[in-house]
Amino acid sequence: MKRILNTLLLTVACALGAQAQTTTSWTADNGNGTFTNPLFYDEFSDPDILRVGDDYYLAGTTMHAVPGLVILHSKDLVNWENISYCFDRFDFADDAFSLRNHQEIYGQGIWAPAIRYANGQFYVFSNINGKGLQCYTAKDIRGPWTHHNMQGNIYDLGVLFDDDGKVYAIHGYGNVKCTELKPDMSGPVEGTERLIIPEGNGVGEGHHMYKIDGRYYLISTDYKPNGRTLCSRADNIWGPYETRVITADETYGYHAASLTQFRGRIQPDGYPFRLGPVNQDATACTNAHQGGIVQYADGSWWALFMQDFHSIGRTVCLMPMTWVDGWPMVGLPGNLGRAPRTWFKPGLAPSPVSSPSSISPSSSSISSPSPSAVVEPAISSQATSPYNRSDNFDGKQLGRVWQWNHNPDDKMWSLKNGRLRIQSSPAEQLMWARNSLTQRVIGPTSVATVELSTKGLKDGDVAGLGNINIPCSWIGIVKSGKALTLRCFEQLTNDTTDVPVGLSDGKIWLRCIGDYDNNQAQYAYSTDGKEFTTLGRMMPLSYQLTTFQGSRHALFAFNVSGKKGGYAEFDNFTVEEPDADRSGNIPYGKTFRIINLANGRPAVCDPHGVLYDTRTDDMSARTQFRILDRGQGMVSLQCLDGRYLKVYGQGLPGDVRFTDKAEEAEVFLWQDYLGGDFMLFSLRNHRYIGKSPTTGSPYSMDYPGADPARRNGAVLHWEEVK
Repeated sequence: MKRILNTLLLTVACALGAQAQTTTSWTADNGNGTFTNPLFYDEFSDPDILRVGDDYYLAGTTMHAVPGLVILHSKDLVNWENISYCFDRFDFADDAFSLRNHQEIYGQGIWAPAIRYANGQFYVFSNINGKGLQCYTAKDIRGPWTHHNMQGNIYDLGVLFDDDGKVYAIHGYGNVKCTELKPDMSGPVEGTERLIIPEGNGVGEGHHMYKIDGRYYLISTDYKPNGRTLCSRADNIWGPYETRVITADETYGYHAASLTQFRGRIQPDGYPFRLGPVNQDATACTNAHQGGIVQYADGSWWALFMQDFHSIGRTVCLMPMTWVDGWPMVGLPGNLGRAPRTWFKPGLAPSPVSSPSSISPSSSSISSPSPSAVVEPAISSQATSPYNRSDNFDGKQLGRVWQWNHNPDDKMWSLKNGRLRIQSSPAEQLMWARNSLTQRVIGPTSVATVELSTKGLKDGDVAGLGNINIPCSWIGIVKSGKALTLRCFEQLTNDTTDVPVGLSDGKIWLRCIGDYDNNQAQYAYSTDGKEFTTLGRMMPLSYQLTTFQGSRHALFAFNVSGKKGGYAEFDNFTVEEPDADRSGNIPYGKTFRIINLANGRPAVCDPHGVLYDTRTDDMSARTQFRILDRGQGMVSLQCLDGRYLKVYGQGLPGDVRFTDKAEEAEVFLWQDYLGGDFMLFSLRNHRYIGKSPTTGSPYSMDYPGADPARRNGAVLHWEEVK
């Protein structure tokens, strides 16, 4: 069950001023030697990972937004920094790339990159719809980059620079093909395309090719009938290949978002939209899937796969891998195919599996720490987030987090006197407005605020803060003659809410309050930058396959009268993230009850000796727990009656019992599912404690993970007892 929008968030958010109250932004690093997925709580789709020495580079899809093809850098696979884009703008003259004459490339720009290093330079391969295969090369990862238009019908590809100097592209869905590429990146080698995996083998797309210990490994993703990731291997690049599923059903307790349903592509206002139904119990394609794998400096292997996170879009999860009989399986021995949401950072996990050797699935790659030992937190690097999302526009350049919606008209915007100025161009609605400056929304909740100066607006101008999505929405100022009207527009319902405003100094503050885990947001405004008032309803948000992106904040100005208008000036854009600080999410030093989300009932230390559940109003000592801190997010549990939780045998129902000895207490790695939700991950068998909501059995420790709706009995919730 998902967290319902906390009304307190709305109250607090509306009371905040325009100035930032905190600089905390989401980072996966917990600061104690562990990390919690996702790596980013904003969109980063189709990730491909590259290691060069002790440096790691992650390339991702940017679709129609520019600058394009983003590249992040890391030293530890957990903390990342945005260091480069492959290009500033699309260098094609077509109107569609610049959102001119009702031509657009929403969701058809550049996507699914493959990043490689060979011959002393970096290569990033990707596809542009209608233009074919593209390659960008640079000696320095920060650029400058050289563009090679390779053309050819090759997309969603994996690239391998083989030991003999030949370069291969793996591509296609179902029928997987291999094509040799010319070493000068001028195009494919004519006549080399061959089918290497025929349809009927359950292999999909999103290919990532590797050569490991002389053998070829192809990582692919499939979505028929639902999402999963596969590995195909062969002794020769041309095959024959055998295939195994290496991960499936790992959703971390997130179900699919509602999909926008409408006919056609980008429609004018008033066209009927609807949000499709959601099956919260279905894995669908929300599970961790397409992405790359990499060997860390200590020899351990890791997968960086994308996962659908509701209306945020697709982001990246870091998952430990175990080699079994020469196959790179996601997960840990005893629970292959699934991966913990919280785990030890690379280089800090005990006893990593370091090579593709034959390992029994039942053997353990990590020994359970001694319960009596407190492990001091180990931090290999400072926790960081990849972007600075707030911007006062005082610099000479825009921050790296910003992207334009299609190619901008550089004559129609500027950074001037510490503000962003956008000239108004003709457009009938936000999705057609040129020079809209965007950045990804960030979850699980966030509040974006911007100061708008309206003095430069002319008749017919519309300017404000919006959400680039389908359907779109916005809050802003409409100028008609000399009158200013504050308007909130929601395209889903084609609804407008108007408020007359008098702005003595021409300034207004606009805000978007987003609860993205629950797919909803609301707008607010202020005339003094201090007291905010909501406008419009709490809007449902969706994901859709037209832009192939999640929700994006947009600063915009356009003119609905079909003419060039005036200008809007934006200042002090801030993003607040109430849930980014997770330091209090584990209830250290507190007494709490454990509520099972599957049935809403608290756990009880039964006198018979097993862990069971009880009535909701049972507040006895046997329903209350405390944490024994073992360090690095590792915990043991003590019941208030003095007994300690211990797991016996294989962890089957009834094996979760108790002991009077603290040194015998089971050690778990706490899995933070946010908002008080959590799971207990055994360091002995790499499975989770849970209780079936239907069988009547007591608690066990044999759950592989959460289901998409968090109601299979493995996801718990803690509530403090005062």
